[in-house]
Amino acid sequence: MMKKTFFLVAAFLFTGMLYGQTVTQQLAKAWQAFEADYQLANATASLYVIDAATGDVIFSKNEKLGLAPASTQKIITAATAFAFLGKDYRYATQFGLLNEGTQKALYIQPSGDPSLGSWRWGDERNTIFLQKIKNEFQWNKNKLSKNVFVNIKGWDQQSIPNGWIWQDIGNYYGAGAGFLNWRENQFDLVLRSGSRIGDPVEVVKTIPALVDYQIHSLATAASAGSGDNAYLYFPITGHEGIVRGTIPVHENKFVISGAMPNPERQFISTVKNAIDDSHKDFDLQEIEGISTKPEILLTQYSPTLDSLVYWFLKKSINLYGEALLKTIGLKEKGSFNTDAGIDVVKDFWKGKGIDVNELHIEDGSGLSPQNRVTTHAQATILRYALGQIWFPEFYEALPVYNGMKMKSGTIYRVKGFCGYQINKSGQGYIFSILVNNYSGSTAGVVAKMYKVLNELK
Repeated sequence: MMKKTFFLVAAFLFTGMLYGQTVTQQLAKAWQAFEADYQLANATASLYVIDAATGDVIFSKNEKLGLAPASTQKIITAATAFAFLGKDYRYATQFGLLNEGTQKALYIQPSGDPSLGSWRWGDERNTIFLQKIKNEFQWNKNKLSKNVFVNIKGWDQQSIPNGWIWQDIGNYYGAGAGFLNWRENQFDLVLRSGSRIGDPVEVVKTIPALVDYQIHSLATAASAGSGDNAYLYFPITGHEGIVRGTIPVHENKFVISGAMPNPERQFISTVKNAIDDSHKDFDLQEIEGISTKPEILLTQYSPTLDSLVYWFLKKSINLYGEALLKTIGLKEKGSFNTDAGIDVVKDFWKGKGIDVNELHIEDGSGLSPQNRVTTHAQATILRYALGQIWFPEFYEALPVYNGMKMKSGTIYRVKGFCGYQINKSGQGYIFSILVNNYSGSTAGVVAKMYKVLNELK
């Protein structure tokens, strides 16, 4: 691993300034053509490219202009999490018993772990976890009360960050991070369509079955091959959600994924059923600290942070970004809170030379359209990461697009890429490119962004 780290960093630290000047000219020509394209007639775009070794600017345009970054914002959260938590950090969720008169109550000390129940490390991990719960608690199941105590001292109960839009919140990518998360706070909704366009779409089931929640369908059938155009909407209060939009005709088991409306209850129900499969009801008791020390029987650890960041960046899991941001807030400010995490992020990067006004952020994932970040800030953060002990894990987590190691970002009329590239002569570059309010297709503007970035090859 040490050899791999050395050669990786060495590749980016190689410099060749004569070639760099040629790249500057080529980028200027490519950018001029890009800005003149009809898709950018009403758009704002920014590109910032620096030499990875020296930090010298290779090309810049609108680099201090704040733009919506979409999921490219995840590189900021990931780098900050590595800096404050360390690549070996693990979440630890504790389970135990509290005396309650002649009975005992199940006690949970949450950790905000976003990976509890996740399938990304194999379903057997979840099976093993639930078997551990069964082994530790089943012998005492007849003495357990209905109460389940969860210590929420220091934990913010607002799972959804400010600025997220209603259309996103009910769907899997709009899952917020709470003090207890389960199966990435995601469920599958199985739908059945009719044989004619316009026929109503029926709800078959949810996987898993939702606790104390129903989904009603107002969706209809569309033409064959029309794809998934269905969205889940959750009312502010109540126990019923709605699916709207369309799915193709002649579908018996069409699956869309949603965000669990109450992952805490879903998780506790799963745990209780592992202890006692009679599906007895329970009462969730959220408490601010405890007066008597619980008997801890099981501690469930998450995978290490480098593994969490791998999936966070590789698959762009918004839940992980929100959990990591809150965890940073908890560690540094004592509050599992989005705003606390944002304060830490801004203060940290201010200390690294980034003006706080370049980081107007509302969340940890980039899903909020209210975020505004500069390409200068993103490239500066990527260069900082290059010199850190955790850089190999950070670099490995970045996806590959267009043959380049970079994080992408997409929300409505927003597209971005930021990352690293070593050209054919061995020189390393760091870059960030953001486009807001483009017209036409996303595929079209992406192809044109790739054409600009190809000058770094």
